[in-house]
Amino acid sequence: MMKKAGIVTMTLLLAACGGGGSAGKGTGGDTAAGGTGPGRDGLDGPAPSDDLGGAAGGSAGAGPVCAAEVTEAQLRPVYLAFAFDVSGSMGKGDYAYHDRELKWDPVVAATQSFFESSGSVALSASLTFFPAAKDRCDHEIYASPDVPMTSLPSGAFREAIAAVTPQSADDWRGGTPTLAVVQGTLSFLKPQAEEDPSSIYALVLVTDGYPQGCKDDDDIDRVAELVAAASPRIPTYVIGVENPPGGPDTVSDLHAIAAAGGTERAFLIETGDPDQTRRDFEGVIEAIRGRSVSCDVTIPPPPSGQTFDPGMVNVTYEVTDTHQSFSHDQSCQHPDSWRYDDPSDPTTIQLCPETCALAQGTTEATLLVEFGCASRVPVVR
Repeated sequence: MMKKAGIVTMTLLLAACGGGGSAGKGTGGDTAAGGTGPGRDGLDGPAPSDDLGGAAGGSAGAGPVCAAEVTEAQLRPVYLAFAFDVSGSMGKGDYAYHDRELKWDPVVAATQSFFESSGSVALSASLTFFPAAKDRCDHEIYASPDVPMTSLPSGAFREAIAAVTPQSADDWRGGTPTLAVVQGTLSFLKPQAEEDPSSIYALVLVTDGYPQGCKDDDDIDRVAELVAAASPRIPTYVIGVENPPGGPDTVSDLHAIAAAGGTERAFLIETGDPDQTRRDFEGVIEAIRGRSVSCDVTIPPPPSGQTFDPGMVNVTYEVTDTHQSFSHDQSCQHPDSWRYDDPSDPTTIQLCPETCALAQGTTEATLLVEFGCASRVPVVR
């Protein structure tokens, strides 16, 4: 199975339900399950019984058998565009609270860990540094990211961060052109989102201060207006890196950008203890990854000669040794449930909000969707 941010992509079992034993032979001939014949809604094999988890047919006393044919399906792809602050306040040392060891180093370590983590398989990301070394207030300079949209995990981000990391105090860049970098990032993200409506796109802004250093662009409200126009199609997540104790507050107003971008509040990271900063930053990125993950499963075409039966689907959530079956509830009023996008002509399985939150909260979870077998849990009407 392929992991995909917060929820693992699924192996789908498109199966004919049939009984075991020699009596299971039908007009379709012998099979490993005892034979198949024409069945319900075009599925090979006998029609299922009304008993949950069972099917008719087979020799007396024999248990139901699900002769699975394996295929693959994916949750909607997720693309995260990171805009990463490399201004002097992140570590130049011109002030005690611009301490590289307390701000830059732990944040960079956590960021690199995310880009290289096996838990990020099937997730894609781009990385844009700001301010730019030249023309920092020109939004067009940020229209081409320093690392283009790349499938994760990848070592390309570590190389790019190493290349931009200052080697001396004079190498740090000045200003925080937040408006310009957001404009530039959205300029390449929007066309991709328009061309690929089935995928998820989001902007992740990582900064330790308010917009400054560009004429007429130091108003945080202008940034908020820009991300609001892109939301909800492209939500904006904000990670604010606080100054160490004793330094001024330069991040509280970042909540306005996150709220306008549809993500409610900025994630604010305390600094002062490098190890704790790294852990906190990693936790925030995990939260963003989980919230960005889709809870929709596209129903794949059934194998040749079979027809999809919306009444014969099982959705199971697995973490280590724990297995939990979710119920079908089109109204999503029942806990631990899922629904179809269109019950009369379904193309997608959608986890209901509470179920989605459960699945998104664990990167090691497996979502197993099984087609062609009678439901093992009651259908909630």
